[in-house]
Amino acid sequence: MEQKKKEKGVIVLDYGSQYTLLIVRRLREIGIYAEIADGRVSEPPSTFQIKGIILSGGPDSVGEEGARSLPIWVLKKAEENVPILGICYGMQLLVEAFKGKVRSAACREYGHAEMIIKDCIDTIAAKKLFFFQISKTSNRQVVWMSHGDDIVTLPSSFEEIGRTKEGVIASIAHRTLPIIALQFHPEVHHTDCGKEILKGFVTELCGLELTWTAGSMMERIGFEVKEVVGAGTVLVAVSGGVDSTITASLLVKILGPHRVTSVIIDHGLMRKNEVAWVAENLKRIGLDDLHVINAEDRFLTALAGISDPEQKRKIIGRAFIEEFETFAKSIGCKRGFTHLAQGTLYPDVIESAGHGVGAKVIKSHHNVGGLPEKMGLKLVEPFRFLFKDEVRKLGEELGLPLELIYRHPFPGPGLGVRILGDITKEKLDLLREADDIFIRALRREHLYDSIWQAFAVLLPVKSVGVMGDNRTYQWTIALRAVVATDGMTASVGALPMDFLTRTAGEIVRNVNGINRVVYDITSKPPATIEWE
Repeated sequence: MEQKKKEKGVIVLDYGSQYTLLIVRRLREIGIYAEIADGRVSEPPSTFQIKGIILSGGPDSVGEEGARSLPIWVLKKAEENVPILGICYGMQLLVEAFKGKVRSAACREYGHAEMIIKDCIDTIAAKKLFFFQISKTSNRQVVWMSHGDDIVTLPSSFEEIGRTKEGVIASIAHRTLPIIALQFHPEVHHTDCGKEILKGFVTELCGLELTWTAGSMMERIGFEVKEVVGAGTVLVAVSGGVDSTITASLLVKILGPHRVTSVIIDHGLMRKNEVAWVAENLKRIGLDDLHVINAEDRFLTALAGISDPEQKRKIIGRAFIEEFETFAKSIGCKRGFTHLAQGTLYPDVIESAGHGVGAKVIKSHHNVGGLPEKMGLKLVEPFRFLFKDEVRKLGEELGLPLELIYRHPFPGPGLGVRILGDITKEKLDLLREADDIFIRALRREHLYDSIWQAFAVLLPVKSVGVMGDNRTYQWTIALRAVVATDGMTASVGALPMDFLTRTAGEIVRNVNGINRVVYDITSKPPATIEWE
C-alpha cells in the first residue's frame, strides 16, 4: 500500500534462527518499524522503504548442499549505502560472499562468551556503531554465542573488530561499505549492551528516527484500513479477547459505528459465563451493534470424535467463517457487508507459517491456517504485523478499560484446544468449572496481574483416587501459568506451592469428575503455551 511503502524501517531476512522474531521485537521496542522476510527472496520486499537489512542466524553451514544463500540484491543494496548487519549465520554468509572462508568450528561456542575488542578500529561503520563507543572504557563485553561454524579466513575487504578469549572472530566490519557482522546474538538479553548494538545500527548507521509509537501505529493502521475497506462495511469477529476487542473498537474509530457490526459466535467452547460477560463489556465500550449467535450444537457436532489438534483448529476455523458468512447473507441486503475483520497477530502468522518465510508450521491458528480458500467476505486484519504488547498500547491510546486490555490471552478455538482428545459437552463443563476456580483464585490472591496467561487443561488421563471411603477413577486437570512479553517465548509462572495446593484441593472438592490436579512447569520453548 502507498502508506506502507512510505514507512521507513529495517527488513530482517530469516535463515531459520529461533531468534529471528526476537530481532524484530527488539527493533520495535527501540522504536523502529521492522518486518521479517524469507532470506532467499529474489527481490527486496516493496511493502516499505528499506533503510537497513539484518541477516539472521540459522542452522545451515555455508557451502553445504541445500544451505540457504545470500540474495544478490542484498549486496547491491550495500553498494547503494544501505547498511547491513549480519548475525551468526548472517555473518558467515557475508564472509563467503566476499571470498573469505568458514569452517566447522574447532571450538564451538554455546552460551556466554567474553569478546575482546581491538584497541584501534579504523572502519567508519564500526566507529559509528554505539557499542564500539562503549569499548573506549572497556574493551571486553559478555556476548551470547550459539554456533558450530566460525571464520577461518577473513576477506581482505573486512577489518576484524573483536575476538572471544578462545580466539574465535566475534565481530567484523567492511572497510568501505556500511556492513557490520557479529558471530554472537545481540537480540538475546544475555548479550551485554545487545539492545545498544541494535539501536546503534538503526540510528547511527541507518539514520532512522525512533518513530514507531502507539500514535504512529494508529495512523498507519487507519490509512491501511481505509485503503482495504474503501466504502465497504465490516463484520468483526469478536471473542472478548484482547485482540478482537481492540480490533472492533479501533475499526469503529476509523470507519464510524454505522460501518462496523460486531458478532460473537457462541461455539460452546467459551469459559464459564464468558459470552454474557463479553457482550456486556463490549456494549459498555460503545460497540452497540453487537450480535450473539448460538452455534454450540453445530460446532460440537463438527468436532465429535476429533482428537487431532490440527484438525480441531481447522474445523473450528472453517465453522467460524461459515457462521459469519451465513450471518452476513441473512442481513446482507440491509448492511451490505464486504469485509470480515479479525484480530490476527504477527506471532499467529509466524507460528502458522503464513508469513512467507518458509518456516515450519508449529500449529495452525484457527484464524490463519484454518481459513478456507474461498470466502464470501474479504479479510481485513489490522494487527497482522503487530505483537500483543503493541496492540495493548493501542488499546490504551483508545482509552479502553485496563481490565479489558490486560485480560489474559484466550485462544480463538477456546476450550477446544484445552481438552486433549475428543471433545464432549460433559468434558467442557468439567473444564469450565476447574478453570473458573483457578482464575478466581488468582484474582482473589492478587496473582492474576503477575501472570501473562493462566488456564486449566483437561487431560485424557484417568487415575485412581480415594474420596472418603470410596474409590474413584476420574479425570486429571493440568494447571498452566506462564510469564511472557509477546507469547513467542514464555517462562513458568512461579506460583506459590501453598496456593497451588489450596487451588488443587478446591477443584477436586467442587468438580465432580476430577480427582487429580498437576502443574505444568515447562517453558516455551520447548513447549508451546497452549497444550494444543
